Amino acid sequence: MQVKRIVANFQALDLGKARAFYQDVLGLELLMDHGWIQTLGSPTEMAIQVSFATEGGSGAPVPDLSIEVDDLDAAFEGMRAAGFSIEYGPADEPWGVRRFFVRDPFGRLVNILAHV
Repeated sequence: MQVKRIVANFQALDLGKARAFYQDVLGLELLMDHGWIQTLGSPTEMAIQVSFATEGGSGAPVPDLSIEVDDLDAAFEGMRAAGFSIEYGPADEPWGVRRFFVRDPFGRLVNILAHV
């Protein structure tokens, strides 16, 4: 299993304020908008994205961090075998990802995902 990308997620009750700062001032582009979450970034190949969400999708809480992997099943089994608390999933989401939530050793909610 190899980590492919790490995306930080921040709860934002006013997505317009996020766009004003990160899009209007810093020049990031709106890459994704599902209404409850917007991702700003650049089409240039890079591994940096910032998402702002009013919820975590499918009624889930907003995770503290998202990590994209190339093999979700291996990641899930590794976390479960290590005794980390699985909080959600694995679930196939309507926006094209398969994911699960797990608590890291510090109590942070981490979204582990793979695009399907």
